[in-house]
Amino acid sequence: MDAVALAAAVRAGEASAVEVAEAALRRAEELNPALGAFASVAPEFALDQAAAVDAAVARGEDPGPLAGVPLPIKDLVAVAGLPFAAGSRALAGNIGSTTDAVAQRLIDAGSITLGKTATPEFGFPCYTEPDGAPPAVTPWDVTRMAGGSSGGAAAAVAAGIAPIAHASDGGGSIRIPASCCGLVGLKASRGLVSTMPSRMPGPGLVSDGVLSTTVRDTALGLDVLAPGNGFLAGLNAAPRRLRVGVLTTPVISDTALVHDACLAAVADTAELLGALGHAVAQAPRPFAPDRWAAFDAVWTTGAASIPLPPEADGALTPMTRWLRERGRRVSAVEYAAALGEIQRLGWDVDRAWEEFDVVLTPTLAQPPPPVGALRNDADPAADFAAQIDFTPWTSIANLTGRPSTSLPLARAEVDGITLPIGVMLTGRRGADAALLLLAAELELTCPWPTTVPPGASTLGQPSPLPGL
Repeated sequence: MDAVALAAAVRAGEASAVEVAEAALRRAEELNPALGAFASVAPEFALDQAAAVDAAVARGEDPGPLAGVPLPIKDLVAVAGLPFAAGSRALAGNIGSTTDAVAQRLIDAGSITLGKTATPEFGFPCYTEPDGAPPAVTPWDVTRMAGGSSGGAAAAVAAGIAPIAHASDGGGSIRIPASCCGLVGLKASRGLVSTMPSRMPGPGLVSDGVLSTTVRDTALGLDVLAPGNGFLAGLNAAPRRLRVGVLTTPVISDTALVHDACLAAVADTAELLGALGHAVAQAPRPFAPDRWAAFDAVWTTGAASIPLPPEADGALTPMTRWLRERGRRVSAVEYAAALGEIQRLGWDVDRAWEEFDVVLTPTLAQPPPPVGALRNDADPAADFAAQIDFTPWTSIANLTGRPSTSLPLARAEVDGITLPIGVMLTGRRGADAALLLLAAELELTCPWPTTVPPGASTLGQPSPLPGL
C-alpha cells in the first residue's frame, strides 16, 4: 500500500499500526546493511508511536492523516531522544534534545518514526557517502549511488521499507535521489513549508518535503507539512491545458554531458504532454552559467556558518572543510551582493520563462553513477565541479523559489542494468497545486513501477537485497 491507502486501513481498523511498524522494522534490519538507508533505527520509539495510534483507533479517535504510516526522518533535523549527527563524524554520539517543527508535524499526523535516514555531511554533496558509514545506494543497482542529500530516505522508500520519507532540498536534494531511485520528489515553493520556530529560513534555498512512490502520497505529505492548502483533494480537479517549455541544454554548466537516456526521457515526456493537449514549445536557457556564482557564495557561507568548535575540523570530510574555508573568505558585502543577485536572477528567469506554466528538463545529466564516481577527497574543487555537471538544472528552482518535481517516467538499460530516469517539471512560484495535478495526470497516463522490478539488479545477477 502507499501511504494514503495504508493510513486509511489503519484508521478503519483494518490494519494494526504495531504490526505495520514491526514489518517495516524487520525489513529495515534485513535490507539496511546493503542499502545504507538509515543512520540509525529506532525500534522502541517506533513501536511506542504505533501503540499510541492503535489505542487512538480503539477509542474511536482519528490518529491523523498519516495514521500508522512508517515515515523515517532525515538526519538533518532533530527528533528528541534519537541520534542526530547530520552525517558527520564530528557529531557522532549526539542525541537530539528537541524535536524539529517539521518532524513534529509529521509525528503529530500519526506517522511512525522508524529512525533517521542517512545523509552526507550536513547535506552538502549530491551523493550520500558519509564517513564511517555505508553509502546509500539505489535498490535498482546497489553498486550505484542513491543520490543526495536525501539519499537514505530515497533508498528506504525505493526498497519498500517505508512508503514515504521526510526529505529536504537546498539545491536538488529531494529531486536528485528521486531520479536515482525511481521516486516522486517535489521541492515546494519558497516559504510554503515553514521551518519556524526550529530553523530560520535564511536565504530561502531549502525546502522540506517528502519522497514517495505516488503523486498522491507527495500531496498528502505536503498537506501535513503545509496545512490548509488541500493538495491531496486538489488532485481530483480536472486537468487544465498548460503551456510547457522544454529545455535540455544544461543551465549552470557549460561542461556537462547529457546522457542519451536522459534526453530520450524528456523527448518522450514532451510528446506525451502534447498528446494530452498541452501546448509544448522550446524554452530558452534562462541565464548564463557564470551567474550561478550567487548560489555558490550563499552555499559556502552557509557551510562556514555551521556552529562547530575549531577542533571539529579534523573530523570533517575534505569537501566540508573546503566549503567552509571558501565561505569564510566571502565578505559581508559580497554575501549581500549575492543575495541581491539571487533576487535579480529570479526576476530574469520569470521574464525568460514568462510564457510557460511549466518547464520540462531532465532531472539529472546522467543515470545514477557508481558509488564514489563523484566524490574526490583529494581534490574537493573537482568533486564540486563534477556535482555541478551531474545536476545542471536542479538548483534553478532553489534560486528562484519555484516548485519543482522529479517524476520516474522513464527507465533505461545502462551497462546491462535497468535504471530509473527522472524527468523534472518546474512550475511558477506558488503554483504547487497545478504542478501536482499535472504530475498526477502523467502518472495516470504513464504509470511507473512502485517497486523495483525483477531484472533491475546488480551486474545482471540476482539482487543481494532479500525480497527485491
